[in-house]
Amino acid sequence: MRRTVFDADHEAFRATVRAFIEAEVVPVYDKWYEAGIVPRDFYYKLGELGLFGIEVAPEYGGAGVESFKFQAVITEEVARAAVSFGGSSVHVALCLPYLRAYATAAQKQRWLPGFVTGATMFAIAMTEPGTGSDLAGMRTTAAISADGSHYLLNGAKTFITGGVHADRVIVCARTAPPKDDDRRYGISLFVVDTKSPGYRVGRKLDKLGLKVSDTAELSFTDVRVPVEDRLGDAHEGFAYLGQNLPRERLSIAVGGYAQAKAAIRFAQQYTGAREVFGQPVSGFQNTKFELAACQAEVDAAEAVVDRALEAHDLGELTAADAASAKLFCTETASRVIDRCLQLHGGYGYITEYPIARLYADSRVNRIYGGTSEVMKTIIAKNMGL
Repeated sequence: MRRTVFDADHEAFRATVRAFIEAEVVPVYDKWYEAGIVPRDFYYKLGELGLFGIEVAPEYGGAGVESFKFQAVITEEVARAAVSFGGSSVHVALCLPYLRAYATAAQKQRWLPGFVTGATMFAIAMTEPGTGSDLAGMRTTAAISADGSHYLLNGAKTFITGGVHADRVIVCARTAPPKDDDRRYGISLFVVDTKSPGYRVGRKLDKLGLKVSDTAELSFTDVRVPVEDRLGDAHEGFAYLGQNLPRERLSIAVGGYAQAKAAIRFAQQYTGAREVFGQPVSGFQNTKFELAACQAEVDAAEAVVDRALEAHDLGELTAADAASAKLFCTETASRVIDRCLQLHGGYGYITEYPIARLYADSRVNRIYGGTSEVMKTIIAKNMGL
């Protein structure tokens, strides 16, 4: 069926992104994969192409487009080629909404021009060792000085995507104890300069997938954060996090759908070229049935994604809607990619084949941004259960 969620401008943008990936990423991706990180200079290329400034206001160097659909196009094209732009997805999909919504005019003037060009890369640090999805249980603290001029940040974070290359990190920290009836109270957000004394990047974590995405452990020892670098009101950070989670989960849903669609593409290519018992693997009834079943699942995921994209741009995407989209699309992707890998036989287990990388990369979709179990809890609560 013809997709109606994208217009001619989106498709022209898609062609530009696809050509860029083919010219600038695919030829060097194996080197990035071996190194386990995207070169820092690559982010300047993304900035020059305008990918970081689509939703940033023109006065800060952006295009001022009020739509998530262009980011969805990027996600789809990256998945189609089975490559990665590293931590830049967090830079735009996760960090930008916080800066747009909660930064003051002065903060935007300081941070957004560099955000657009790639000179100032952002990451966000929520998760802590031992807390996982329980953000209210975080132990990182930010104590305000006696004169009210700065905070002293102490604690640790883990699983921080983009943490190695980041120039600024939005750090969630406790600025007050939780209330007896509200353990979410007392969390604030800070835009921390990674060159600050006491700020330390620990291990770059060795992951099952997403090998070129720099994921790090961070620690803070008496990091001095000027009060001017607090984002939004003190103690209200948990509410801010909740308001932006639907967009994050939509982004993961789009990624899951796009990876599943790419898996079918790779499986068709492989089974059409691979001959067994005197005929292409694609000629066997089992192959046809498996691919047909996968296509039906991807068609359904596409419908879910497109409806969610429309709802987001209209300001109507609820937390439950986003949870449902993420749950369905990521679980669908898991099934489809596994079946498409099976059609590759032994070669599907070799990382030089894109299907193997998709298999490893996609597994985290059901974990980060809230696990599938958390998504079910949100949906059930919305159902009144």
